Amino acid sequence: MQYRGLELDSFQQEAIEHARNQRSVLVSAPTGTGKTIIADYIVEQALSEQRDVIYTAPVKALSNQKFRDYCKEHGSDNVGLITGDLVINRDAPLRIMTTEILRNMLLTGENLERLSYVIIDEIHFLDDIERGTVWEEVLIYLPPSVNILGLSATLANIQEFADWLTHVRGQQVEVVISNKRHVPLDIYLANRDAGICDFDRYRHLHKRWVEVATRKSAELKKKKDQDRRARGGGRRRGGRRNSKRLTMPGQAETRHWEIIKMLGGDFRPLLYFVFSRKMSEQFARELGRRGPSEGFTNAEEKQLIKARVDQFDADFDKVMTSEQEDLYLKGIAYHHAGLHVGLKGFVEELYERRLIKVLYCTSTFALGINMPARCVCFQALRKYDGRAVVPLTVRQFMQKAGRAGRRGLDDVGYVVILEEFADFRRDEEAIVSYLAGDHEQVRSAFNLSFNSVVNLIERHDRDLDEIREVIDKSFLNFHFLQRSSTERRRLTDIRKGLIRDNWDPEAADAPAPPRALLGRVRRYRKLKKSLRRGEGRVFKDFQKKAEILQSVGYLNQDLSFNSGARILRHLQIEEIFSTEIAISGALDSLEPNLIFAGLCALSNTFSRTVEVRERPRGAAAKLAKHLRSIRYSEVVRKCEHAIGVPVTFTPEMIPFGLAWYEGRSLNELMLMVDSANDVSGDLVSAFRRTKDLCSQLRRVYEEDPYMSEKLREIARTVSRDEVEVVG
Repeated sequence: MQYRGLELDSFQQEAIEHARNQRSVLVSAPTGTGKTIIADYIVEQALSEQRDVIYTAPVKALSNQKFRDYCKEHGSDNVGLITGDLVINRDAPLRIMTTEILRNMLLTGENLERLSYVIIDEIHFLDDIERGTVWEEVLIYLPPSVNILGLSATLANIQEFADWLTHVRGQQVEVVISNKRHVPLDIYLANRDAGICDFDRYRHLHKRWVEVATRKSAELKKKKDQDRRARGGGRRRGGRRNSKRLTMPGQAETRHWEIIKMLGGDFRPLLYFVFSRKMSEQFARELGRRGPSEGFTNAEEKQLIKARVDQFDADFDKVMTSEQEDLYLKGIAYHHAGLHVGLKGFVEELYERRLIKVLYCTSTFALGINMPARCVCFQALRKYDGRAVVPLTVRQFMQKAGRAGRRGLDDVGYVVILEEFADFRRDEEAIVSYLAGDHEQVRSAFNLSFNSVVNLIERHDRDLDEIREVIDKSFLNFHFLQRSSTERRRLTDIRKGLIRDNWDPEAADAPAPPRALLGRVRRYRKLKKSLRRGEGRVFKDFQKKAEILQSVGYLNQDLSFNSGARILRHLQIEEIFSTEIAISGALDSLEPNLIFAGLCALSNTFSRTVEVRERPRGAAAKLAKHLRSIRYSEVVRKCEHAIGVPVTFTPEMIPFGLAWYEGRSLNELMLMVDSANDVSGDLVSAFRRTKDLCSQLRRVYEEDPYMSEKLREIARTVSRDEVEVVG
């Protein structure tokens, strides 16, 4: 079977056949195997039948990319974009949106009669701690008449996921699985001492290195002790040891440019993944200095790049620096979420044209963007997940590694991990998992927010039976039901065994169990307790949060709404804090610049290593004091304590919000902070998040034209290039 001149693989044909027959389907396949073709077919089919289709993605950057792609394919009149930042052609038959937007449409009962399919890209985001609940709510609330195409990386429990969806939707959800990559991956480890070698060779070299390092460390320690005693000092005791990391005295770390030099030209184009925006820029500059003086491009390629640079400069005045131009001419670039939107598009275009040979990038480049390479390099395998530095999951690793190998161009894709011998003990288990492809299961992260609670109450007109029916459809509850079923069978088996031994644990007059049965009796009672605890657990969480809202006066005892609940149903960012701000009228008399600046304090938290040089002054300081009193009010603290999630409040963000609103550049804002790490992307994310919060507040103030206009003015003013990411 062919589609758009391509011979389709069997898994693509199978999924498309399900789509032709109007069935819901989950597709699980490795990164880079062509899942998007299935989505393209469904879009084309829906438009030809004059039906609507919605494409959702987990991040706005991916939504924006799909919007651009589909506008080229189907014409801008047929394509809309709804991301919170922007609403373009909202009534178009094909709408691209974030999952949160679709969830809100479903909660408000928007008319979806013409909707035939919802395509959910990266559907495994359902297990994301912060946003996974939204995915579940979408899948629960979608009318059964609407079919689903779920696209996912490889999942270990895809069938369980499909069984849950079948249970929720009351109709069969098909599963299509492909474990085959068209271009196989060869994974190597590398450092300056080992060179580039496969896992077995590396492990052998590491063993030899450990022997030498142990001997040298012992010799060095012995010499230090002798020197200390010669000076009349005693032997030092009680030093801290790290059993995971053994260092070689005098050993230097391997540099990224050394890896690129080892690989040579046959491994380009090359993606080099790092875990900070600052590092991506720093590494590109270092390679520009330490790489070949002429770079990695030939004269003809330099001419093509120069022509495109001149065109870019005409479109975007004073955006590209001379340093960036020099790097591009050498075939070197960097890409991260905080980069100017025009430059991001420019880099992506040059990369697609194979004019960028080495691209340093952060994780965002791996998410959904179809830009393969011959080789993918990893600077490290561990990253900060918001709580601790942990190894990449197999899914995260493969989402990046899967970019290696260009179909039709490469026979194999190369993956190279920079792994120092000193770190191998720590990382070995994770590396073995990557090599084995031990993909994780997708697990529910369902956790009703206060916003979800009030919307459920409103949507179902306070009918607790209806609300419970919805909540019981969650993937989390499905998991509890399955576990309960297993536990009941085990309880039955244990009880039968005890009865055979003449003791019934459920008998009203049962005597104390004989000593020989105590172990089984304890297991029986523990299982029974676990079963009771699991029954209705998700609905109990809803009840707990509803009771909290009643206790703070947002809900009446009959679940009818007071002003707090009426405001809360519109707010999803720092929902209780934002609601209290609106109730207090703290923003009502402020100018737009102060409103935006104040709300920025709810949108970002600086790490302890960041020193902010400017503090709120004058009216901004007065606003910060007022917001602090709300943040530590009884209502906010009570809700914070009840759910165990700290409220975000960073008054140091207020000067940044003011500066951004006044038109100062991101580079100027970076002069306001002293940090070893690049925080520009965090600032851009905070401004986007604040803009989203302003959009939510506009719904709160929809009957107040004065406030509504101020919030609209904020959206217009702060929507500069870095925040407005469509391009």
